[in-house]
Amino acid sequence: MSPDGLLAIATIELEGDPELVDLDRPRVLVEERLPPSHVATHDREITQAYAARIHERHPKAVGLRWWSTLESLWANVTLFDRAKPRLVGAPRELTVEDPVVVEAADFLGLSPA
Repeated sequence: MSPDGLLAIATIELEGDPELVDLDRPRVLVEERLPPSHVATHDREITQAYAARIHERHPKAVGLRWWSTLESLWANVTLFDRAKPRLVGAPRELTVEDPVVVEAADFLGLSPA
């Protein structure tokens, strides 16, 4: 969430071979000394501390990839500020009426009856 409380969505192009630190790989978890339970937690204090450490340890990485706690087959990607030059167009505010939010809510059974 942004500092002003708004959520936004943007299209990112990751051309070439950008480095994403893939936390879905056991070898990476071992190298980063990161227990899987700390990747899948909703405790932002824990996840932000690990993300900051990985950001520092991997200066060429544009972000992190890991599994979703809602559906393990979904990939989550958190991009670092260094990915900003890859933005395509301006971010737009994300609202509950946005088609991607409606689709996600329907999948999760959160759509109004």
